[in-house]
Amino acid sequence: MHLKTVSLVLGSGGARGLAHIGVIQWLTENGYNIRSIAGSSMGALVGGIYAARKLEVYSEWVLALERVQVVRLLDPAFGRAGLFKGERIISVLRELVGDRAIEDLPISFTAVATDLRSGEEVWLREGKLFDAIRASIATPLVLTPFDYCGRKLLDGGLVNPVPVAPTLHDATDLTVAVNPSGPVELSLSPRPSAPIVRGNAYRTRIRAFIDSLNLSKVSGEPATGFFDVAFASMEAMQNTIARLKLAACSPDVIVEIPRNSCSYHEFWRAKELIALGRERTAQAFAGARL
Repeated sequence: MHLKTVSLVLGSGGARGLAHIGVIQWLTENGYNIRSIAGSSMGALVGGIYAARKLEVYSEWVLALERVQVVRLLDPAFGRAGLFKGERIISVLRELVGDRAIEDLPISFTAVATDLRSGEEVWLREGKLFDAIRASIATPLVLTPFDYCGRKLLDGGLVNPVPVAPTLHDATDLTVAVNPSGPVELSLSPRPSAPIVRGNAYRTRIRAFIDSLNLSKVSGEPATGFFDVAFASMEAMQNTIARLKLAACSPDVIVEIPRNSCSYHEFWRAKELIALGRERTAQAFAGARL
């Protein structure tokens, strides 16, 4: 059977980016050969790990994550330009996946970041894989900017949330783009966050920390905490940019993951998000004229 070759574009969206795993699973299971990946933020993380041929290892790890374990991966930056340094999670992923030079990967890979000083879009196509990933996931306020070759870099989603442009010159049959900030669907109702079991001082401090960020509260009222407003503002901006970018560089297939499918930080919901990625990819291809 002839495998159709694919350039895969994986967008930003925090925990919703776990749906990228399901997208990749569906594509590979249905006879598509992914030859090239471009990703912003969480799309760069999942795409880079797949390009290193370690997605199955990462999937098993993230499926086993519980809420308290997600919080333990956070390393406070204390007075620096972001809440967390991001060193702990990158260290864990390096041990789990192993670091590689991007230029040695079996699949062409581009991580997209933003230059803090100039505001320019930066394409990272060489050097250490997890340096590029760390730069691309540097969400403002959450993770500190990353120093990369003399530049301070931030989240690629700030300038190109669904980065089709790096794939435009690929010699592949199809370009498939995944937008984790797709239209809201009312059928996807919000659900309460998984509880942390009380029982020791450490877990009590974790609960107090999360509550202080207003990240774990679910109610019928709109969220109005500092970080709720910051995330909502960034998402509104990125949604507008994504629509403009996708209109300018239209892919052959767009997989839309509703932006209300989960909150930015809910990385413990991997199982349902991976399933959602598979489901929405099947729907997108069923409706595509290829």
